[in-house]
Amino acid sequence: MPRESKKAKVERAVEVCRRLDEKYGPVECFLDHTNPFRLVISVLLSAQTTDAQVNRVTPELFRRFPTPEAMAAASPEEVAEIIRSLGFYKTKARHCVEAAQAIVADFGGEVPHTMAELTSLPGVGRKTANIVLNVGFGIVEGIAVDTHVNRIAHRLGLSPKTHEREPLKTEQDLLAILPRELWGPVNHQWIRHGRDTCTARAPKCDGCVLEDICPSAHRL
Repeated sequence: MPRESKKAKVERAVEVCRRLDEKYGPVECFLDHTNPFRLVISVLLSAQTTDAQVNRVTPELFRRFPTPEAMAAASPEEVAEIIRSLGFYKTKARHCVEAAQAIVADFGGEVPHTMAELTSLPGVGRKTANIVLNVGFGIVEGIAVDTHVNRIAHRLGLSPKTHEREPLKTEQDLLAILPRELWGPVNHQWIRHGRDTCTARAPKCDGCVLEDICPSAHRL
């Protein structure tokens, strides 16, 4: 198979976004939240855990600790007891408390809204910061590459296999071929596609809206 040119890859990537936007339209954040602080904590908790599992523990978590100030005053053990059904709950509990303390001490109790400031918070990496900026503040700085986005990007051949285990490199690959105006919807629309069709173990290639432009279709 001849090597795809950069121009052809860009055109195909744009078509992927067009088709998924046509199929799904605007997709709301899958994590329940009411403000940027609760969004930060929810996304932090979602690492290696399903959104549904996070949504089951956050009502009690935010009932007990509704604000950055309240969570900053909590002990990691108190938070851990509430979120213990989640993977890595002890580490996540510590990050929740430390992130809340940093928001209070360094940002006057308000969640910051720049990439550099957000990633200075304990437990907050670029993926989390991208989601908070996009969903919480309407600021698009990049693309949040979670397991679904990463899987789809590589199945579509939009990022080289050598980057399959490095989501930050996958993000840079996507940013290089997608026009900035398309970055915003990618995360949530691709998550929907990853859950509905392009699943990890048994992708439904037959009838997929991307079947004819996906090099992995029927080869998995």
